Amino acid sequence: MDSVFIYSEAFQDYRFSDEHPFNQLRVKLVYDLLQKGGFIHESQIVSPRMATDEEIALIHDSAYIKAVKKAGKGLLDKQSALPYGLGTEDTPIFPDMHEASAWLVGGTLTAVDYVLEGKAKHALNLGGGLHHGFKGKASGFCVYNDSSIAIEYIRRKYGLRVLYVDTDAHHGDGVQWSFYDTPDVCTFSMHETGRYLFPGTGAVNERGHGPGYGYSFNVPLDAFTEDDSFLETYRTMMHEVAAYFKPDIILTQNGADAHYYDPLTHLCSTMRIYRDIPKIAHEVAHQYCHGRWIAVGGGGYDIWRVVPRAWSLIWLEMQEQTVSGLLPPEWIETWKPHAKTPICTHWEDVEQLYTPIPRKNEIEEKNRLTMLKSLEIIRSNMKNSIF
Repeated sequence: MDSVFIYSEAFQDYRFSDEHPFNQLRVKLVYDLLQKGGFIHESQIVSPRMATDEEIALIHDSAYIKAVKKAGKGLLDKQSALPYGLGTEDTPIFPDMHEASAWLVGGTLTAVDYVLEGKAKHALNLGGGLHHGFKGKASGFCVYNDSSIAIEYIRRKYGLRVLYVDTDAHHGDGVQWSFYDTPDVCTFSMHETGRYLFPGTGAVNERGHGPGYGYSFNVPLDAFTEDDSFLETYRTMMHEVAAYFKPDIILTQNGADAHYYDPLTHLCSTMRIYRDIPKIAHEVAHQYCHGRWIAVGGGGYDIWRVVPRAWSLIWLEMQEQTVSGLLPPEWIETWKPHAKTPICTHWEDVEQLYTPIPRKNEIEEKNRLTMLKSLEIIRSNMKNSIF
């Protein structure tokens, strides 16, 4: 098979509360949209396995894993939980949180094995993408960092060079710091500037450390960045970073929170970027990695109007399918009574989605200069190689 879709109802168990913005119902909405649209075949759907403690410990401290287990059983008091980032407003404790988190990690590891054992060219695990988790601490809705675990798993089991690409509106801090001094992992995060948004990191000068120097790339975009500037930056960075690093496999984190509708961020993108982000990743994967591409989910907090469309487009790109016009009417009718905001009825956004941004030219120029600064290492190396 060219592509596999990792899915389990167990992904729904990763749920903090009814009021929490992180809601894995979005994964089910995507799955149902693809099925009702006839875009996916049963043979392409793969059940995940639960990650083992040993696999989670590839990145996370054993003491932290034990704390997560205790918290999920109601056996960790608040004073003991807080140093681990558990029981906070962002990452509250919920029942069986270790098991729920281990399913998400196992989904990404299942995707890895399907691709690297030659069973598929591409694999999509929308339950994953929890990029803020640290070695010994939960952060930003993320308990275990499935992408970091998967990358370390790839390094140890398959010995490959990994390019990690993160287009979530929030900086991919947990993955960056996991491999900050590692030369065979290159991280590229494009996100809203930390001046206004959690986690406040991801500056251009975060370029790696020691043997990993030159393998960490960040482009913090100005607030209110629109499609043209976003895509100019992404397209340029993807091609230049891939040509520089020459990866064996690409893992993309596909947060869908850069959209204008997202309630937690300040970027002004439309559905246009969610067609091009996977398209360019797909091209780069075939150019450098024999097509080996793993994609995971991430942020995305407008689960009715944005995430189902944006994440479905990743799968459709993997299938080399193009869609436009009306969404599957059966899907609209199924979910419209449950939606807390009006469901979008078309793949494309409406014209004039928002009031024109008055600083458009200034923002575009600022982003261009930021991108060029991020590319200084590549440009310098290319210049020096000429002489």
